Amino acid sequence: MRLFTLALCATLVANASAQTWTQLASLPDQQGFASSFAGVSNNSLLVAGGANFPGKKPWEGGTKVWYDDVFALADPSGQWKKVGRLPKPLGYGVSVTWKNSLICIGGSDATNHYREVLQLTLDQGSLRTKSLAPLPQPLANACGALLGNYVYVVGGQETPTANHASNKTFRLDLEQPSANWETVANCPGPGRMLSVATSCHKALWIVGGVELIADEKGQAKRKYLQDAYRYDETNGWQAIADYPSPIAAAATPAPSNNNGFYILGGDDGSQVGVSPQRHQGFSSKIYFYELKAEKWSLAGKVEAPRVTLPTVQWKDDWIFISGEKRPGIRSPEVWSFTTPSTR
Repeated sequence: MRLFTLALCATLVANASAQTWTQLASLPDQQGFASSFAGVSNNSLLVAGGANFPGKKPWEGGTKVWYDDVFALADPSGQWKKVGRLPKPLGYGVSVTWKNSLICIGGSDATNHYREVLQLTLDQGSLRTKSLAPLPQPLANACGALLGNYVYVVGGQETPTANHASNKTFRLDLEQPSANWETVANCPGPGRMLSVATSCHKALWIVGGVELIADEKGQAKRKYLQDAYRYDETNGWQAIADYPSPIAAAATPAPSNNNGFYILGGDDGSQVGVSPQRHQGFSSKIYFYELKAEKWSLAGKVEAPRVTLPTVQWKDDWIFISGEKRPGIRSPEVWSFTTPSTR
């Protein structure tokens, strides 16, 4: 029995590490965006908003710009088309696909964080926008995932200048048109932002992120986290094995399958303080959390490592959209990630 169990675990890990990366058409923006919203509507991939530095880079005194453009990709072999605009420039929120729509939750612009929740639907090439119940408080840099008809949002910052992050957890029943957001038990550990979320095996999972700690002048300092947790209604929050290293801003929601879920790349904090010109880029490591073994295993490399980017499950693959390849530098590239168990 022991030999059989070991063989089974080895097979699962081998399957987890057999991946295919395919590059799709790049977004129609030379810079690309960090932290856009992304989802699927009427079989088309939608990408909305985000931010970049279109002129000078931040170390040159450049200014970050937020966008309201909404782009659609109808086919993996096709080209992106602009199909509309958000009500205002917005990025750094939480996004999920629910039924036939992209749900955009919270986010920020150059001056504020927001409570607004939007439902974007692409109907015969035209974009329809509907407002849903707003969050209980403004939030940006939170994470979230869809679990059944509930969308969960965890952590984040209430204001651009906040010197601490939230540990609150909210959820909204998307099936109920008149529903408001509910508060559920706080995520364990410190308040966090830029964490990774996913839904897998009827549970919500949260990994890593950044804790904000106020210094003697009240300025926020970052502490990179590696703790991880599981949540379901019956058992509440439960700690799982720590991630192998501190991790923040990895692609989210994390790709998952029947055996577990993947964390792809991210910022491990090892280059904090390194000048942007000398920054070596972000982690390319892929780790797989295996549900049965309850442990992390190294499972490959990211083809084009980036942070602060959304993922979308589309046509059986997981799509990685734009993001930040070095501090202040975005990429318009779009990649598809496939494992045998997602076929």
